[in-house]
Amino acid sequence: MRIVTFNVQNLRLRRRAGHLRFDGARDYDVPDDNTSEGVALDLADRRLTAAVLASADADVICLQEVFDLATLDFFHDHLLRHAGAQSYPHRICLPGNDGGGRDLAVLSRRPLAQVRSHADLTPDMLGLSSPDGLRADMPVFRRDCLRFQVGDLTLFHCHFKAPWPDLERAWPVRRLEAIAVRKLVERQFATDPTALWMILGDLNEPSGPTDTERAIAPLMPPFSVDLLARMPRSERWTFYNVQDDHYACPDAVLASPTLAQRCPDAVPRVLRAGLDRAAHRAMETRLADVGAHRPHASDHAAIVVDLFGL
Repeated sequence: MRIVTFNVQNLRLRRRAGHLRFDGARDYDVPDDNTSEGVALDLADRRLTAAVLASADADVICLQEVFDLATLDFFHDHLLRHAGAQSYPHRICLPGNDGGGRDLAVLSRRPLAQVRSHADLTPDMLGLSSPDGLRADMPVFRRDCLRFQVGDLTLFHCHFKAPWPDLERAWPVRRLEAIAVRKLVERQFATDPTALWMILGDLNEPSGPTDTERAIAPLMPPFSVDLLARMPRSERWTFYNVQDDHYACPDAVLASPTLAQRCPDAVPRVLRAGLDRAAHRAMETRLADVGAHRPHASDHAAIVVDLFGL
């Protein structure tokens, strides 16, 4: 089974002047991307997004920052299939807690079972306390944790709180999200030593040295096996921000110990062909239309992992 996780940076379908149009891979706090010239690059961005995903040829695609199911379906039918991808008949995009529509989505060639959003989950439902400064009745997840099953594998697809704009205030929110995901895994599998599960998505953990423990530490080894740690250290980056020339690895692929043991050759690959050409650390050949900044497929790269035998 081949699985991809990819933050596609604000994939949204809008109706403009009577026509359906995609928003590009851009954030709305970057002035240069929101000029008329920047808007004109939107469709080129989304063709690159589709090209990256088509090249991955995955069985299951987990996407972050998709506006709704209508956007996902239109993207699948009009761009992804046009890019040469086979059909993904099983598609999910459930409403999360991000008012901007940055929801979690799944495209799959295999049937999906036990689909469950946790957007409504509150700390007390898991016996957890809210961090200081956070209301007790607020949902745990700032976006969602979408659980689903493909064959014998259960996936917990996540998008955690971003460190922006306040790193210190975001830390306890992200820590609560990490503890909650761990609780969900433990609740479902208890102490089952044969459990096959994976936690993946954009966990938004900042990269670089820090005096503070990582907010996502409850999900890390020995609870799970970090499959990205099987890659050379120099290759463990998945995000580039051209405004401050910043590289990071907010994206994660964490396997249950049994899954990691069963798939010793599961070494992730990072697909950077759609990243800005300004990201000079990327040695990969870019897709033809990629620009110095835009057009690009996203500010994230996709991660693909093969689980042989599943």
